[in-house]
Amino acid sequence: MAYLRATEGTDGRRAYAVCSPVDGSALPSFDVANAQDVADAIGRAREAQRQWGATPVKERAALMQRLLDTLLERKDEVMARLTAETGRPAMDTLLIEIFASCDVINYYGRRASRILADRKVGMHLLRMKKAKVVYKPLGVVAVISPWNGPLILSLNPTVMAVLAGNAVVLKPSEVTPEAGRIVAELFAAAGFPKDLVQTVLGDGETGAALVNGGVDKVTFTGSVATGRKIGEACGRNLIPCTLELGGKDPMIVLEDADMVRAAGGAVFGGMMNTGQFCMGIERVYVLRPVADEFIAKVVARVSELEYGRDYGPFIFDKQCATVERQVDDAVRAGATVLVGGKRDGDTYLPTVITGVNHSMDLMSQETFGPVLPIVVVDSVDEAVRLANDSQYGLCASVWTQDTERGERIGRLIQAGSVMINETSMIYGALELPFGGVKASGLGQTHGEDGLRAYCHAFPILTDRFGLREESVWYPYTEEKTNSMMKALKVIWGSPLRRLM
Repeated sequence: MAYLRATEGTDGRRAYAVCSPVDGSALPSFDVANAQDVADAIGRAREAQRQWGATPVKERAALMQRLLDTLLERKDEVMARLTAETGRPAMDTLLIEIFASCDVINYYGRRASRILADRKVGMHLLRMKKAKVVYKPLGVVAVISPWNGPLILSLNPTVMAVLAGNAVVLKPSEVTPEAGRIVAELFAAAGFPKDLVQTVLGDGETGAALVNGGVDKVTFTGSVATGRKIGEACGRNLIPCTLELGGKDPMIVLEDADMVRAAGGAVFGGMMNTGQFCMGIERVYVLRPVADEFIAKVVARVSELEYGRDYGPFIFDKQCATVERQVDDAVRAGATVLVGGKRDGDTYLPTVITGVNHSMDLMSQETFGPVLPIVVVDSVDEAVRLANDSQYGLCASVWTQDTERGERIGRLIQAGSVMINETSMIYGALELPFGGVKASGLGQTHGEDGLRAYCHAFPILTDRFGLREESVWYPYTEEKTNSMMKALKVIWGSPLRRLM
């Protein structure tokens, strides 16, 4: 069953018909926004941003509290619409979308005034000057979001961009347009200015028009291939971008790990959202002395998972073919399926597979499905080497009861972040920067710097004492040159340098 079907829309426009992965029922269709539609939306956003950018941060933050109240008031409706669009179990929608969205709105709304306040900077050398950094909004931000976490991955950057004083034009994935509609509706209902947050619906053509439409920043979450194109376009246009491009996250299980927690973490980290999770565990390396116990516990837990309660259909039906191909190819190359390993209607059974190696796509390409490949290793060095043998570098985890040892090992892994005895939760740790290395992306979000990344850090340097002239101004004289030479010796050729 195809969840997305090209059709003809209003006035001969291209359009898409959408149906639910739950039961195939029709969902609202949409016309594809063309280049002119996008240009019009950007123009309206720019007009709305002029006044919004001059609005005090406290007033912006107050509206964020109204946004939170609006989401809470409409949570049942929002959950129902998201469930129909994604097919996920209620707990996945509640945890990934609703709970996380409420936290993002409240966290940044409560802290934005402090984070975005003018910041005085002490001068180490130019003591005759005073300095500050002012955080000025960029203007219009394009947010292009994916289908696997369609609400939170749309709302999160939108909240930060708007709090920073920007307008947002959001293009959700064509697979999950309803989530994009929800974001625009929530901001409008909460009383934000008209056109400050707009949603344009469409596919790659719409996204390209948005990226090249004169926006001031692009935030993109999605595939590596599309991310490269967006990065190239932003480079040509000389605008900043944040790219979160997925992962192939490794999990290292040491011989002293708590096997119950490690097995539970592996299954949750690998199967949540039916494995459609950029931070999902997609490779497990377990030390040989505990491999049998760990694998047995993982298989037992996976065997207990129930369709509808713990996992659902694929949000994007074409993803099933990717998962099926990777597993089948691995089996033909000698891998062994311990549980699952086959398609089941519009989903794929939760799967544990061993006997895999890095020559297989299952271990080198993003799977984005409920599959846990497990490799037994003989040393920590081997585990780290294999963990780093990937084009991706989003997150990683190390499991051990010696957390200091776990941190030492974690520092050796080429990833944007590492978790010790934890899985998947670092995206929800809003105090911490989040982002990937290598093919997993560019830039970081979250934390204070994540919010400030939607601003231009604008330095202001002011003369402190109002002298008529500076000692280094024209005309240059031998006396000035000699004074500079003496200053070199006094400042950096003496113990005084320690104070600089």
